[in-house]
Amino acid sequence: MASTRIGVISDTHGLLRNQAREMLQGCQLIIHAGDIDSPSVLGELERIAPTTAVRGNMDWASWANHLRITERIQVDTWSIVVVHNIGDLPSLRDNTDIVIFGHSHKFLQEYRNGLLFLNPGSAGPRRFDIPISMAILTLGAQATVEQKLLESKR
Repeated sequence: MASTRIGVISDTHGLLRNQAREMLQGCQLIIHAGDIDSPSVLGELERIAPTTAVRGNMDWASWANHLRITERIQVDTWSIVVVHNIGDLPSLRDNTDIVIFGHSHKFLQEYRNGLLFLNPGSAGPRRFDIPISMAILTLGAQATVEQKLLESKR
């Protein structure tokens, strides 16, 4: 089985950092878990790779009307549910493998009842002392996650 490299990003709040752009190069897919805050961020991501994005609590301007609260995507044999706020997670079907979410601005990678839950953290403006991060998810025979810490430079 060939592997698929997916850039996972969230809570950009209108800022797509240069380092994030560099880390997303070579990804076959990008998943944005909401709080995009600007259509230009989505446009930049789409120029790098096909992008799936969900609506965050800050994405309420008219440009975001096409974004859904929840997306379900299939990557090879992997079924992924994407939502901004984990509190909005719908009941999961048996075939769900991965849940990607944002909102808390804190990186999280853990297995719950055999499902991978992944929050890439916030890649946007610095907030408090929370590290600025994103993730690279590689799907092949197994799922592997690399947390990528981003510097504060734009």
